[in-house]
Amino acid sequence: MRAPLQALEATLKGVLFGQERVIRELLATVVAGGHALLEGLPGLGKTLLARAFAEASGLSYRRIQFTPDLLPADITGTEILEDGQFVFRPGPLFAQVVLADEVNRATPKTQSALLEAMQEGGVTVGGVRHALPAPFLVLATQNPLELEGTYPLPEAQLDRFMAKITVEAPPRAAWLRILAEEPQSPEPVEGLDLLKARAEAQQVVASQPALEAIANTAQLAGEERHLRMGLSPRGAKAWLALARALAYLDGRAHLDWEDLRAAALPALSHRLLLTEEAQFEGLRVEQVIEDLLRRTMPK
Repeated sequence: MRAPLQALEATLKGVLFGQERVIRELLATVVAGGHALLEGLPGLGKTLLARAFAEASGLSYRRIQFTPDLLPADITGTEILEDGQFVFRPGPLFAQVVLADEVNRATPKTQSALLEAMQEGGVTVGGVRHALPAPFLVLATQNPLELEGTYPLPEAQLDRFMAKITVEAPPRAAWLRILAEEPQSPEPVEGLDLLKARAEAQQVVASQPALEAIANTAQLAGEERHLRMGLSPRGAKAWLALARALAYLDGRAHLDWEDLRAAALPALSHRLLLTEEAQFEGLRVEQVIEDLLRRTMPK
């Protein structure tokens, strides 16, 4: 599946200019079988990227605009009375690619409606479980918490996202291209099978020293005084899966230290939570992660 994935990556680069790292991290998350949280200021192309990915991959797509008055049933669906019987009417969650736009503008109760779907691949309504289509991918966008009208995502929901992808302003060359060109209309990539790509990426070999480095980082994170929450087993496995996917996209059968380093920030930055004292001191979680990697990996 590497050739179709390369074609998909090239297509997305023709839609979102100057965001090569963001596109690569998104594809790695998809290949690793996870969900992605895209964070950045409004207007940087997060929604455009999600829609273009769905169109180019040939998957069904639904967009949910999260607002403070959104209810859980508005997402999952509900049962209605029809001809004397209760009939389930699926909500917009029933698609292969679901864009949860500005997810942190909804209340925590509504945000939590995504938990079962993201973890189990299905939703339960009225005591009946309804399976979601496969592959199932949630692409959530959120504005930085400093902006008005935002709610912090619960820790349990943050942990369901395999990667947090930070979308920053593009470089100057991309600005000129954005102003001069119109984005391409993506066409479905032929021969792309994401489920097969996931199976292939799982075959990438991780050496014993690489596994030990992940375990050592998890242990040190649990002892780090600047963190109020360390790395969970789910987070460690997400880090490994993301590193494997990055190696697979580069055409390598073994992951190396650079794969682990490249996967660390997207896999860990939303899971390792700073203490209030560390935030008051102006410390950033990226600094803590970089320090942990220096202590557990060779230079």
